Order: sequence, then C-alpha cells, then structure tokens
Amino acid sequence: MSYLDRVFQTTEEDNRRAILELLPAGRGGALLDVGCHTGELTARVAWRLGATRVVGIELLEEHAEAARKLGVDAIVADVDGGLPFGDEEFDVVHSNQVIEHVRRTDSFLREIRRVLAPGGLACLSTNNLASWHNIVSLGLGYQPTPMHVSDEVVVGNPLDPWRGRQHEAGRTHLRLFTARALTELADHHGLRTELLAFRGYYPLPPRLARAAVRIDPRHAAFVIALLRRP
Repeated sequence: MSYLDRVFQTTEEDNRRAILELLPAGRGGALLDVGCHTGELTARVAWRLGATRVVGIELLEEHAEAARKLGVDAIVADVDGGLPFGDEEFDVVHSNQVIEHVRRTDSFLREIRRVLAPGGLACLSTNNLASWHNIVSLGLGYQPTPMHVSDEVVVGNPLDPWRGRQHEAGRTHLRLFTARALTELADHHGLRTELLAFRGYYPLPPRLARAAVRIDPRHAAFVIALLRRP
C-alpha cells in the first residue's frame, strides 16, 4: 500500500470519528442512514445516538445484505428516485459521502427534510471542493481527485492513487460542494446549519492534518454539516 493510500484510509476514518463527535450522544429515536454501504458506520452512529430504530438505504444489494447482518434494516433503492419513507418518520438522518454521487441534489435535500421530524437532525459529510489538494491539482493542470469525468474509469491526475481503476456502480462523483454551497443549499431547502466541522488535509497524515485544519479549516479535505429541521 502506497503512502497516499494509507493517508486516504486514515483520513476517511478521522472523518468518521468527527461525524460521531458531532452527533449528540444518547439522543435516541429513529435513525436513517442514506447510503449505509455495509453498515459498519451506521452501527457506530446508532450506538452513539442510542437509536431505537436503525434503517438504511443502499444502492447495491450485496452491501445492503451485509448491513442487515449488523442489525440495520437496509432497503435497496436509488436515492435519486426519492426516499421511500413517510413524512417526519426519523429523528436523525445521516449520510456520509453520498451527496456528491447524487444527480438531483435539490430533491435529495428536500427528501431529507421531509422524512425528518420537526427538530430532527441531518448530518451530511462530503468532499470539499475548496480543499488545497484540489486547488493545487488545478494549478498543475490536473483533474482534482474527487472530480470524476468518467462513469467507467478514474483519469486525469497522475498523482491519484486510484488512477486507472474502474468505478464501482454508483461511485462516480457528480456534484462537488464547498462548505458555503452545502450550507446555502441546505438552508434553501429548510435545513438550518447547527455546526460545521472539517477534517483531512492531504497529503498530511491525520495528526498533522488536524493541526492544519485548526489554522485553515475552509481548505480541508472534508466538510461535515450538522443541520436541523426547524
């Protein structure tokens, strides 16, 4: 495994820990994880919240089946078609690195608000378009690593450790956000920003990255928004 591969993996875990820290411990209630994958993070979020009901939505059946084995009531569906749940059904909606894969981001946020109970929380994390590694890539004439131009293969940046690899179904990034764009669009759809957190500072490992983020958070690799439905 290359240095960059290791940094990407450890930064992803640092981002997951930041999500858990942002969520209110012991809040309880019903949790929906949009893009639950195989359920590992869903289970951690549910434990943090003390959730009494844990539901996930996932694009691929094999991932949903793995999540079910961890106690997640996982449903297979494409979120671009809406969320197959009733109004005000959940107290917390979590979605880690999903919104960048979604074509209909307005519908995505409207649907999250719809399924949230009044006063409910949504925690969304995504790649930060304004991160320095994206800015530097553009300065070098390279494609920023999270900005995909193909549904089939990763191309455009010789420094990308995923260069030349095939995309898994549903893994192509379609829309990238800055923190401001994410919070303004959420506000437009009736989700008020409670807290913002930032993690990762490629190519630095997490310990050094956390120090860099304290100095310059807006150019971090990931943004996490904790939003509330009024």
